[in-house]
Amino acid sequence: MLELKSVNLKRARVETLIVPVCEEEDIHSDPTVKALAAAAKALAEFKGKPGDRVTLYQPEGTKIERAVLFGIGKQEKVTLETMRAFAGKAVSFCIKAGLGTMTVATPTASAFNLEAAALLKALLEGGSLGNHIFDRYKEKKEHKPVRKIVLMVTAAQKKAHADLADTVTAVCQGSIMAREWVTTPSNDKRPPDFAGMIQKTAKSAGLKAKAMDERWLKEQKFGAMLAVGQGSNAKPRLVALEYAPRDAKKTIVLVGKGVTFDSGGINLKPSGSIETMKMDMAGAAAVAGTLLAVARLKPSVRVVGVMPLVENMPSGTAIRPGDIVRSYAGKTIEIGNTDAEGRLILIDALAWAIEQYKPDTVIDLATLTGACVVALGEKIAGVFSKDRQLADAIVAAGETTHERCWPLPLPEDYKELLKNDFADMNNISSGRWGGAITAALFLSEFVGDSRWAHIDIAGPAWIKKASDYCGAGGTGFGVRLLCELLEKI
Repeated sequence: MLELKSVNLKRARVETLIVPVCEEEDIHSDPTVKALAAAAKALAEFKGKPGDRVTLYQPEGTKIERAVLFGIGKQEKVTLETMRAFAGKAVSFCIKAGLGTMTVATPTASAFNLEAAALLKALLEGGSLGNHIFDRYKEKKEHKPVRKIVLMVTAAQKKAHADLADTVTAVCQGSIMAREWVTTPSNDKRPPDFAGMIQKTAKSAGLKAKAMDERWLKEQKFGAMLAVGQGSNAKPRLVALEYAPRDAKKTIVLVGKGVTFDSGGINLKPSGSIETMKMDMAGAAAVAGTLLAVARLKPSVRVVGVMPLVENMPSGTAIRPGDIVRSYAGKTIEIGNTDAEGRLILIDALAWAIEQYKPDTVIDLATLTGACVVALGEKIAGVFSKDRQLADAIVAAGETTHERCWPLPLPEDYKELLKNDFADMNNISSGRWGGAITAALFLSEFVGDSRWAHIDIAGPAWIKKASDYCGAGGTGFGVRLLCELLEKI
């Protein structure tokens, strides 16, 4: 539970007070907090540097059981991400110590030239996201999440930002749900199972939800998507979620790649590349998580989430290199590599969603290419769009949320690399380089004149080692980004 609260530290009983401290400057206005920071800095082991931490027990003149002070570095280097990271570390400390509640001494926003709302939001996000534990498959549950996270604010701030805690909770719970789905092993989320999970959760949130089975996909001629799934005995599903307020004047469609396990198919992935392929449905998880958040945020825009779900497996029925398939849009594609499967399920979902919902804007998220990770690393997503304004809006949303994105080009002449002698297109480039670009260009052939953007999240969708406010595994990348974008769009 997140809460903004006016707290009198002279009178109130506080289990754990969490205090951020800069190296030199005083960043607090509350006299009790200022005194605690000064007392901590008087100790040889604490100077307010990043990584510094000290606990003061039962400070004199207060009813505080313990005050835990965290160094956050030099004042001029503090950003909103610094605040998210600080809050995440504080929650992690409390979880490991078995503490049930924590009260954060909120610093003065003006000390960092930040807006109060942005500072409070960052602290709430870091605390909420850091309070997630994925231990579903462990017999012994070692830790419990913190029950309540309180931010100290003035009475005026509490009134001005009355809805902030609920808003952040909605978005972060969407992110955490996406993380849970991504980290869930593939044996528990094969396409029919995953479709059921999404549908059940979405309906409980008040969304319209439907899952279309293999028979429907065959009737509608989803040839490319069915080709990817034909090697598995767990048959594909297409899931559609819809939030449709009466006053909506715009429709935004979000499409997420949902490969619940990607073996590579006949072009089998090698060791080192296959072990984490349960995360290849992170795009679908992010879209579903976003719709769950939207259901609580209730924006005045219609939002639709479309998720093609398949399992890409090698077998006697699997698609082969050299096979030619016909997509929903009618174009034929020769399979150059069965491991370039994500783009095949996306083109059918994109073409159908555009035809069905006639969106003003369509955005797809996909763990699409290793080439994007080579280009941008594991922490930044690639953005492709012919609409510069849309690409800039996505990048700006990423800067605000720290779900960072970087625009990459869609050069027309690179389409030559997708030409094929026997079909309308090849599903892989004839060249070795620019794989993220040619994959995006492949998708672009199936969106017509729609205002469209593709976000390649292959890098940031998964982390091997826990960060300040995210455990190892799925990150939920994209939910906060899309919610921020929808707010601005």
